[in-house]
Amino acid sequence: MGRIGISCLFPASWHFSISPVGCPRILNTSLRQIMVISILAAAVSLLYFSVVIIRNKYGRLSRDKKFQRYLARVTDIEATDTNNPNVNYGIVVDCGSSGSRIFVYCWPRHNGNPHDLLDIRQMRDKNRKPVVMKIKPGISEFATSPEKVSDYISPLLNFAAEHVPRAKHKETPLYILCTAGMRILPESQQKAILEDLLTDIPVHFDFLFSDSHAEVISGKQEGVYAWIGINFVLGRFEHIEDDEEAVVEVNIPGSESREAILRKRTAGILDMGGVSTQIAYEVPKTVSFASSQQEEVAKNLLAEFNLGCDVHQTEHVYRVYVATFLGFGGNAARQRYEDRIFASTVQKNRLLGKQTGLAPHTPYLDPCLPLDIKDEIQQNGQTMYLRGTGDFDLCRETIQPFMNKTNETQTSLNGVYQPPIHFQNSEFYGFSEFYYCTEDVLRMGGDYNAATFTKAAKDYCATKWSILRERFDRGLYASHADLHRLKYQCFKSAWMFEVFHRGFSFPVNYKNLKTALQVYDKEVQWTLGAILYRTRFLPLRDIQQETFRASHAHWRGFSFVYNHYLFSGCFLVVVLSILLYLLRLRRIHRRTLRGTSAAALWLEEGLPAQKMAGSL
Repeated sequence: MGRIGISCLFPASWHFSISPVGCPRILNTSLRQIMVISILAAAVSLLYFSVVIIRNKYGRLSRDKKFQRYLARVTDIEATDTNNPNVNYGIVVDCGSSGSRIFVYCWPRHNGNPHDLLDIRQMRDKNRKPVVMKIKPGISEFATSPEKVSDYISPLLNFAAEHVPRAKHKETPLYILCTAGMRILPESQQKAILEDLLTDIPVHFDFLFSDSHAEVISGKQEGVYAWIGINFVLGRFEHIEDDEEAVVEVNIPGSESREAILRKRTAGILDMGGVSTQIAYEVPKTVSFASSQQEEVAKNLLAEFNLGCDVHQTEHVYRVYVATFLGFGGNAARQRYEDRIFASTVQKNRLLGKQTGLAPHTPYLDPCLPLDIKDEIQQNGQTMYLRGTGDFDLCRETIQPFMNKTNETQTSLNGVYQPPIHFQNSEFYGFSEFYYCTEDVLRMGGDYNAATFTKAAKDYCATKWSILRERFDRGLYASHADLHRLKYQCFKSAWMFEVFHRGFSFPVNYKNLKTALQVYDKEVQWTLGAILYRTRFLPLRDIQQETFRASHAHWRGFSFVYNHYLFSGCFLVVVLSILLYLLRLRRIHRRTLRGTSAAALWLEEGLPAQKMAGSL
């Protein structure tokens, strides 16, 4: 029979014995080894599963956090939680030539990583609509009465004050940035308008509004802000997380002697409005110049800036080329074109004694208008009659001189300096007229293909105006396309093509242009880039406030893992100690039993009992 004996002399000793009777011989001979191996295996398994579970948990949380942040930016349609004390706000007023618009932005508390930007998004009201308001006319209309500017802009600020929680007003930065309309005013009138804003607004509103928060920004600044906004929404300022993401090798401005770094490839932007055309893209490599004059011009076209909150960190230092070309917008180009054909036709008529364009039955044949359409040009009380011939190729040839290209290397429209573009590793987004020309009538917005676009434009130009009108009446074009779009679609298609391929020198096989009205179904304004840039140092405040808390949170995370190791190690040591102690006690107990049996034998043989004690 098996026998188990346990004795406890608290706290000094435990006694434990197991009788081998009834146990298999093999088990008896290896019981100690089996127990030790089992305990070691259990301890190692515990350690392994602890590490795996912790790694999976924290890795998954990290990946989920990044995915959720990205998803929130893409599908940001939920109402802003104004009851959340960790949400911050910012306000930008865009004072344009035709009116002023106010945009309210919000962002959660910064995560404390100095390498990450603020996660800024547009604020949405209870109905999930963007908090935006527009008023007319433009602020430049008050050039002669600057004392009225504060009253003019008050409705916008009242609108923002109603949406931003009252408790957040004093820490909410307000920026009033004026663009094209104010740029053309004399400096004295600009200063008078800005002084009225800086004087009156702090009296009636508690927003964070300093002298540097109201200014007239240049076209270059506006272009940089637009570039920042687009690339922020596209997620191009985030860290490389996928091997399949497009990257570019960058020489950090001011650190050309250092080794180039790899980071996400940013997107360039092309924006053709009614009056001007603008191009902006990153110049990742150090550029060289053909002459000292070209270098001097380039200084006014290249912007170098740091989007990071720490000026000593170069991870978010960018070099961006921005150029704006007045007169190269779609409507302004058509006006220049009409002025040219009017002047040249009048001169030819005078020299050759002809009457071209002076009567409806002798019209000027315009290759840039749809076939058989009739149009008129009014100048100086005179009327010139036009009739379209719908010749897309001839139209392109006719407008090529308007590009004002020169033979100098690295130049674009008007002979302006343009840094080289690595076409094989670049991406551009085309907005406004680039989108309207490809989508409104031709219905091919999105990925641009020169051959497909050219064929569609040729077919449109060569189609009779009566057929185009019939299609328009049947609703076959975009809902916002009007007769003005139909009439000048042929010209604007040729103009867009020439500006893109001849003016900016993009090859006809370029595949990485996307024409768009929105990015991720959101209209991206330059004001988003403006607040990103102007609030770039705000994370320092959160980082300083959270340093102690973050360090403790890190220690808690570290101690959580460390305590698992410590607990497992202690558990293993204690179990092994108990096992060894029990085995030692068992050995002592066996010796005692063996000694007792020997004494009894000696007594039977007549030996004195005290010798037994001595022998032990």
